Amino acid sequence: MCLSIPAKIEKIEGETAICSIGGSTYQANLLMLQVEELCPGDYVLIHTGFAIQKLDREEAEASLKAFAEFKNLNEQMDREERIKNQRLI
Repeated sequence: MCLSIPAKIEKIEGETAICSIGGSTYQANLLMLQVEELCPGDYVLIHTGFAIQKLDREEAEASLKAFAEFKNLNEQMDREERIKNQRLI
């Protein structure tokens, strides 16, 4: 399964965007998009080091919220597994 991650563009340097995801920064190649249509503050989907699609703010924030909810659920399940000393799934 492949997964692309929504990221916020912090800075654009030529054909590379410096993007933030969850407090970390990454470089994303912009060759698959129209660089002139992007600016800091925009959101893009990053897959294998490439920005593959521009996202509107609402769509990006909804995806990031879903990722955070999955992370929280996974942490809760990990705690419960440690307490019960058995796998839940």
